[in-house]
Amino acid sequence: MPSAMKIAIVDDEKDMRQSISQWLALSGYDTEAFASAEDALKKLGPDYPGIVVTDIKMPGMDGMQFLKKLMGSDSSLPVIMITGHGDVPMAVEAMRIGAYDFLEKPFNPDRMNELAKKAANARRLTLDNRALRRELSDGGQLMKKLIGASPVMERLKEDILDLGQADGHVLIEGETGTGKTLVAHALHAVGARAGKKFVLIPCSAYEDDALMKRLFGPMNPEDTQLPAVEEARGGTLVLEDIEALSDTAQARLLTFMNEEGTPPETRIVAICNMQEQDRTCEDALRPDLFYRLASLRITVPPLRQRGEDILTLFTRFGDQFADDYGCEPPKVSAQEAAQLLQAPWPGNVRQLFNVAERAVLQSRRGSGTIASLLMSDHQEMQPVMTTEGKPLKEYVEAFERMLIDNTMRRHKGSIAAVMDELCLPRRTLNEKMAKYGLQRSDYL
Repeated sequence: MPSAMKIAIVDDEKDMRQSISQWLALSGYDTEAFASAEDALKKLGPDYPGIVVTDIKMPGMDGMQFLKKLMGSDSSLPVIMITGHGDVPMAVEAMRIGAYDFLEKPFNPDRMNELAKKAANARRLTLDNRALRRELSDGGQLMKKLIGASPVMERLKEDILDLGQADGHVLIEGETGTGKTLVAHALHAVGARAGKKFVLIPCSAYEDDALMKRLFGPMNPEDTQLPAVEEARGGTLVLEDIEALSDTAQARLLTFMNEEGTPPETRIVAICNMQEQDRTCEDALRPDLFYRLASLRITVPPLRQRGEDILTLFTRFGDQFADDYGCEPPKVSAQEAAQLLQAPWPGNVRQLFNVAERAVLQSRRGSGTIASLLMSDHQEMQPVMTTEGKPLKEYVEAFERMLIDNTMRRHKGSIAAVMDELCLPRRTLNEKMAKYGLQRSDYL
């Protein structure tokens, strides 16, 4: 039993508190005892790393009142109620309010341990899921890669959180370079299979016979790998370029999925990368396979729909490459910011990544402009102009936010240095930072 999982024992009878603590401590739990509900509430917050075992009949705040307080603070906290023989109806009511289970006195210590184990496992899963959600929403390791605060990116993150918790197979669609494989990793990371195998097969990288063998076997005696469907068993199998599957491979995959049952032991995440605008993933797959895969569906937005995220990404990539090459990141003018926002970006984030690297390299040489890089990528790019009905104000604000963000990053959060460089009074700088959601603490 992991030592971090605690059990709070609440009972006004000292002997009972000590007995329960001893029984559960022998099973490896970190126990802490409280003589009253009032004392326990001082320690039990919404993310308490454990479960609660409490008596129902106590002076002052009784177990039922205590339970209601706990459920109001954290409705997922497992609470095991201890009741006397005549209090079973009250315990049933406690279950209705939200108690995890109840034990009737006198109870078997083994039954107590069994209930505690189940409740602790449930609590651990809840806390793990919360931590993963915070990682995505609060800038954890994975979210550092899923950069962006545009409405379409916020919606994508919510989709990842929601579908990550589901059991069904998933179809991920989107243009080249939008980050579909990263989304597949995120889906795996936020779900119940996070600790299990994640196997990625690039279908278009194999000839048909070799792909069939890699996916389903049989493998040669000298092969060190299992077939992918066996290697990923219990985890997630990601099939990149699902549209590259032959009719035979599609039929075999469908048979495998049918044999898996519901919910499936192994989750299939299919990534579709259709190039032709007049063809879709639905056109490329047999209908029964398509509808099995597309019951849960995520569309990754193209970069041109992500607005200000373009400048945020360019800045992050530029800083990264400047560190790699030992030079200063390129300074972006208002004109160049507008050009970045208006570029069509057919290669999406992958293309922006490459442009940022080239911008750093030419800045290090002291020559070239971002506009020249964009023109080399888009020979037919029109002069800068607002499109899609966006007012000029949006571009000005996007540039202003980028400028403050870059300056705060360069001066490591020094308000005085930023005020001096941008010639802004403190009040104006504070107002603009609040307007753009910039926090000084993020730069320290």
